[in-house]
Parts: sequence; structure tokens; C-alpha cells
Amino acid sequence: MQVFILNHLNIFGYINPMVYIAWVFLYPVRKTKGLFLVLSFLLGISIDFFSDSGGVNAFAITFIAYFRFPILMAVLRKSDLDYTQFKLKMLSVNRIILFISILTIIHHFIVFSLEYFSFGEFLNIITNTVLTSIFTVLISFLGITLFAKKK
Repeated sequence: MQVFILNHLNIFGYINPMVYIAWVFLYPVRKTKGLFLVLSFLLGISIDFFSDSGGVNAFAITFIAYFRFPILMAVLRKSDLDYTQFKLKMLSVNRIILFISILTIIHHFIVFSLEYFSFGEFLNIITNTVLTSIFTVLISFLGITLFAKKK
């Protein structure tokens, strides 16, 4: 979906939502971290392969996958987390949006920094990061809430 539809969707001419990072939000916390990092890298490298972006997405998604748990702990403000019971939908809406927003902004900042790779383009990096993050968070949050299983 990301490669064939969303990469060709240019909102306002240059904003492409990167919804594939929802993988990082939804992957179970209790699973093996090593496998999670490898699968995240493979997802990113496959996006790079089809987008001809040279490893930018692979690095960015692996980075946020590595730091997902510390960011989750900061958002929850807890020192311990019940791995066996945790699901993203257990959080309040504000915390879900905060968690998704932090990871999305970090991801997009890395992607655009590596794409532009110039201090002279800092304003473009920040502008693209903020605008693309808004649309990515909105679409990701709607997708997570609309398509999650009801219990």
C-alpha cells in the first residue's frame, strides 16, 4: 500500500503520508526485540527498494523500532510494564496520539534529514517533517482505531 498508493499521493504537491511505520506502533511489546528489529529493517529496506531511496527508510524505521520501548515508558510514566497484557488500545487517546506522534516525528526527521543531507535545507527538513507527520499521525490513528479488533 505504501509503495504503490501512498508514495504517489502528493498532498499539497509534496506531502506523502508514511503509514508503513504503523508496524512499529502495533508490533506486540512482549515479542523478541531482535526479531522485531530485523523485521523492521526488512520492511524499511523493501520500501527503499521500491522507492529507490537508498536505505533511508530502513535506517529510520529500525531506529524508531529500537527506541520504541523507552519512548513508550516515557509516555506511560511507569517504571515497569506488564508485557503479557499490554496493547496499544489500552492507552488513553491522548497517550496513543502522543506515542504515535513522537515516533512519527523522529522517523520523518531522520528520513528528510538523510534525503536532503544539507544544513542549508534545514527549513525544508523541518517543514516536511511537521507537515508529513501531521498527515501520517492522522491516518495512522484513524487506521488503528477503525480497524482494531473489538472485544
